[in-house]
Amino acid sequence: MAGNAFTAFGRLGLIRALFLLLMCHGIFALSATGSLRGDLILRNGSIHTMSEAEEVVSVVGIKDGVIVYVGDDQTEALGNFVNTPDIVDLQGRTAVPGLIDCHNHIVLLGNRPGFHTPLENAYSIADVQDTYRSRATGVPTGKFITTIGGFHPNHFVERRLPTLAELDEAVPDHPAFISYGFAGPATTNSLGKTFFEALPSPPAISANGSIAFGENNGKALLALRQQLTLADRKRGVHDAMAYAASMGVTTHLDQGAFPKSDTPSDGAANEDLYSMHLPWLSVYDDEGGIIRLRINFLHMDDVIEVPTVQQRLLNSFKFFGNDMVRTGGIGEFVTTDYAGGPFFTEAAGRIADARWRLEVHSLTATDFQSQIQAFEAIDGNSSIVDLRWVVAHVPLITPEYLQRLKKIGGGVNLSGWQYLAGTGSQAGPPFRDILDSGIPAGIGADGMQIAPLNPWVHAYYATTGKNAVGQVINTGQLLNRLEALRLYTRANQWFLGGEDEQLLGSIEVGRLGDVVVLNEDYFSVPDETLKKLRSFLTVVGGVVVHEDSTFGRLGN
Repeated sequence: MAGNAFTAFGRLGLIRALFLLLMCHGIFALSATGSLRGDLILRNGSIHTMSEAEEVVSVVGIKDGVIVYVGDDQTEALGNFVNTPDIVDLQGRTAVPGLIDCHNHIVLLGNRPGFHTPLENAYSIADVQDTYRSRATGVPTGKFITTIGGFHPNHFVERRLPTLAELDEAVPDHPAFISYGFAGPATTNSLGKTFFEALPSPPAISANGSIAFGENNGKALLALRQQLTLADRKRGVHDAMAYAASMGVTTHLDQGAFPKSDTPSDGAANEDLYSMHLPWLSVYDDEGGIIRLRINFLHMDDVIEVPTVQQRLLNSFKFFGNDMVRTGGIGEFVTTDYAGGPFFTEAAGRIADARWRLEVHSLTATDFQSQIQAFEAIDGNSSIVDLRWVVAHVPLITPEYLQRLKKIGGGVNLSGWQYLAGTGSQAGPPFRDILDSGIPAGIGADGMQIAPLNPWVHAYYATTGKNAVGQVINTGQLLNRLEALRLYTRANQWFLGGEDEQLLGSIEVGRLGDVVVLNEDYFSVPDETLKKLRSFLTVVGGVVVHEDSTFGRLGN
C-alpha cells in the first residue's frame, strides 16, 4: 500500500484518505508517549531553564524522557535513578530548552526533491561551493544536489546566485539545482543543464546556468519532483530532522502547503495535501523520529460550502497522536479569500462550532483588520476565547487590533522573514509593540520557502532590526536577547494546545527532557555571531539526537 500511496491518495475521498493514512501508518496504535525516552544527566553547564522564575542551574536530570531534577547537585540528581544514567559534562557551556518553532513548513522541507541542502547559513558563493562540496561526499555520483527556498542572494557577499561554472567547480559529478523564494529564479550546472534540456518541455536555461522566475523555474522543479519515490521522501525527512536538530529546534508546528497541480505553476510551497505527511509518519512509525512534529491542516476552499474544511472537521482528530507527532489545528490558510471574505467567514464559523484551533496569515495593512473583525463576529455567536486563534506574521498590525484580538483570546506569531529581503525603516513585525501589549506571542520562522529555518537568524533580526545587507529596517521595535529566547521557548507553549502546553518550552521537573547545548553563549556573543550559533548537543526526551563532532562530550 505504502509504495502506491502517492497516486492512490490523489484518487481517494478526503474521509477515506485521512483514515487510511492514519491506519496504514500506525497512528491509531500510538501510545501516549513517543519513542525517545532516555536517562541522562547534564552537568557543569550554564543551563537557562526559561521557567517563570528563569533560574540558571548547572545540573539537569532526565529519567525515561522526563525531567526529574533541576538544580546544582549531581549527587542529588543521581538519587532519582535506580540504574546509573549517561552523564554528560557540558564543560561550562550555555544550554537552553529545546526550541519550539510555532510556525514553519518543515514537512515541505522533508519532501524536497534531490539531496536537499540548506543554504541559509552560507554568506558567500565560496560558502555555497564549500557546502555543496561537503554534501557531495555523501551523495551517489550523478544524483541531484538541490536547494529550494529558505535563503536569498542578499545573504551572499556577491548578492547573486552561483553560476554554472562555479557549481561545476564545486560538484563536477553531480547535477545541481538552486532556487529561492516560491518560484525562483534558479541556477544549475552543466550536468543539471543537460538533464533539464533533455525534457520534453524544457525550461529555458542561459549559458551561465540561470533559470528565470516563474514557469521556467516551475518546469525544472516539476521534473525533479516527478522523480521522487517514497524512499527518497523518507530520506528527505531524516535530513530535515537532522538539520533542525543541529539548529536546536526540537518542536515544530507545521503549517501545511498549497495544493499541487502537477504543472509548472507549482512552486516551492505546493504539495499533495493528503499524502505529504506519509513519509513523515512512516519515519515515526519506524521509530526514526528525532524531533517533535505538530501538524496543522491547510485548506484553500473557494466555494461557500467550504467542503474540504467541513470534511476535515468531521473526520479528523485535533491534538491526536503522542508526544513525538500529533495533529494540531487548521491553517495557516482555510480559504482563497483568507483576508476575511465570505468563504473565510463561513469556514471560520464552522471551525469555531467544532471547537478547533485556527491560524490565519497576515501580510498587509488591512488583512488582519478584516480577519479580526470576522473573529469578533464569530465570537459573538460561538465564543472562541478558549480556542487560541492566531494571526500569523503580522508585519503591520496596529496596537488597536492587538488589543481587539487579545480580548477574544487570540494570539500572534512573529517571524524574521523580512530579514532576507525586507526594506524600508519599519518592515515589521512590531516586536516591541506586540510584547508590550501583553497578547500571547511567539516566534515561528516560516521556513523554508521565503525564510530561514535557522532560529538564530530570527533572533538576530528581532534584536538588531537589521536585514541581510546590514540595513536597519525595523526601527524602534527591538527585543533584548532574553525576550527573544522567551518567544522561542516558554511563550511558544501557548501555540501548541492540548497537553503539550505543560510538557514543552522550559526545563522544569515533570516536563519532557528537551535541551540544547550551544556552541557559544547566546547572551554574550557579538550580534553578527548570534545568527551563526549552532547546537553542540541536542537532547530530545533524554536522548542525544545531535552532537557536533568537535564537542567531545565527557561522561563521569
